[in-house]
Amino acid sequence: MAGLKLIALDSEDLAVLSVHLQDAVVAVGDMTFLPKERRFVLLANRFDWEKAIQAEAMADIDAPVGVAAAAAGPCVRRRAGLRFERVLSARVRGLDLKQKTGVLNLLALTFEETNSPSGVVTFLFSGGSEVQLDVECMEAGLEDLGPAWDAKGTPCHEA
Repeated sequence: MAGLKLIALDSEDLAVLSVHLQDAVVAVGDMTFLPKERRFVLLANRFDWEKAIQAEAMADIDAPVGVAAAAAGPCVRRRAGLRFERVLSARVRGLDLKQKTGVLNLLALTFEETNSPSGVVTFLFSGGSEVQLDVECMEAGLEDLGPAWDAKGTPCHEA
């Protein structure tokens, strides 16, 4: 299966990236702001929700009538790179950038327009940590960087 390769040029596009990155695992040392290049980059181990949903659908089709489908095949993670261009500044809240091996769980990406097309991109992590980017305009890309590997399980959240 070919890897994911997406771009985001507006808030609707960013919402698509956010869905694909939900529950991605990110090491603090795998994110950086490059002010001279006006770029922010991040490496993540993203949970492949698309594959998990497809596997679940196939299991439901194959299950006998009246029997709930068992766990649907192996869940996978993929190494992915995320970049934001035209970044004016970056700031963090609730995380220590010196703890390079610290691990974060990405819940969502949001965009709040401030003065069109400028705005603030927010990375929301479990535990309340955030990274915020002031951007000149929305210009982001997400790309899988290698093969998938079996995940230990499907991420879940309390209701």
